[in-house]
Amino acid sequence: MDDEITFKDFQKVDVRVGTVIRAEAYPEARNPAIKMWIDFGGEIGEKKTSAQVTAHYIPEGLVGRQVLAVVNFPPRQIGKFMSEVLVLGLPDAQGEVVLIGPDGNLPPVPLGGRLH
Repeated sequence: MDDEITFKDFQKVDVRVGTVIRAEAYPEARNPAIKMWIDFGGEIGEKKTSAQVTAHYIPEGLVGRQVLAVVNFPPRQIGKFMSEVLVLGLPDAQGEVVLIGPDGNLPPVPLGGRLH
């Protein structure tokens, strides 16, 4: 386990829910990736990101999906693409990323909702 953090430290990480409104392959990336544009609602708006999730997802299948992302990291240059948020996922048994988000069996949650 890594170093313990305080609850105050945890509160600094702003994890929000958004809906993927556009996605496309990113063949110029060093590793296979997908570019996503995610709508987080009024306060945050639309943000973009690049994620190495091609093992389980195709761009068309991501549109409309709700995902969790850290929205308060500084933008990061990924090749020629500026990533503004970090989508969150967990590794499967082979180490490939599985995105995390609200339960797909329930109605969508309001955009911009903060993890707590």
